[in-house]
Amino acid sequence: MSNTEVAPQETLCESDAGRVGVEILVPRKVPLGGPRAMDVRRTLPQRQRSLIGAWCFLDHYGPDRVGESGGMQVPRHPHTGLQTVSWLFTGEIEHRDSAGFHAAVRPGEVNLMTAGRGISHSEFSTPGTDILHGAQLWVALPDRARQMEPTFEHYRPDPLTGPGWIMRVFLGSIAGATSPVTTHTALLGAEILMDAGSTLRLDTDPSFEHGLLVDTGAPILDGHAVAKDHLAYLPVGRTSVTLEAGVEPLRVLLIGGEPLGEQIVMWWNFVGRSHEEIVAYRAQWQAEIGVEKPPVAVVTDAAAPRFGSFPAGEPAPLPAPALPNARLRPRD
Repeated sequence: MSNTEVAPQETLCESDAGRVGVEILVPRKVPLGGPRAMDVRRTLPQRQRSLIGAWCFLDHYGPDRVGESGGMQVPRHPHTGLQTVSWLFTGEIEHRDSAGFHAAVRPGEVNLMTAGRGISHSEFSTPGTDILHGAQLWVALPDRARQMEPTFEHYRPDPLTGPGWIMRVFLGSIAGATSPVTTHTALLGAEILMDAGSTLRLDTDPSFEHGLLVDTGAPILDGHAVAKDHLAYLPVGRTSVTLEAGVEPLRVLLIGGEPLGEQIVMWWNFVGRSHEEIVAYRAQWQAEIGVEKPPVAVVTDAAAPRFGSFPAGEPAPLPAPALPNARLRPRD
């Protein structure tokens, strides 16, 4: 999914895993596009925390009636240096990308797109979708993998069950389940459903940071209340977490991973390592879609464009927003 903000802020991200305790990250509302656009609740990145492991972006949306919100209508747009992770609770989205993959995103099935050196894709809620509800996450690729060729994976995890809970592990390993989906740093992603009044204790990797996004319910996480739509952060060092559902049924996403240990600069839909890289990515995208003449320093290859080619007849691609007037640098 694209970050369609018209004035996106640059973010220099680095791990600060030395904190202790449970930290609660409050969502902010972001409209995806124009006046009739779907709103999302963004909990990552934030000023006080930009990474959880290699997870660098988390948008949570719905449940929205597509007839009222317009649903997801995101034409072709670019990405570099990251993986997109799509997870739906309700509805269906059609994905198409320049690496040749065409797939449906459905509830309980993870779609993971690896941008690598560069990819472009589109996402549209399908005509039969009435309610759209889910999450879109990004994972920053480590330096050793960020220039790889783009690719795509799809996986439907079998549910794990226990007294009062169901879990689907879509990335990494926990509770004896392992996802086969390829990641380039140690990661975890799982959906957990719990009955009202139930409790779940999970053994966790102490080298991981973890985050818990609350979709429904009001859980208690290791003794701390977490409100709906909020993201709770747990630093490295924990060997287990305990989740209590309270008086309502609960649905949460549990993410985690080893601290990335690298600084990344993230602006719009690009992840890079410097101001110069981001400027070059933007210029190349604008040149490839024919909306701006590239600077002399940008080399374009018509035979193998960085962001690939798309079938004819698709909606017009999204042009990149204007860069800030200042050099891209960390926020205070």
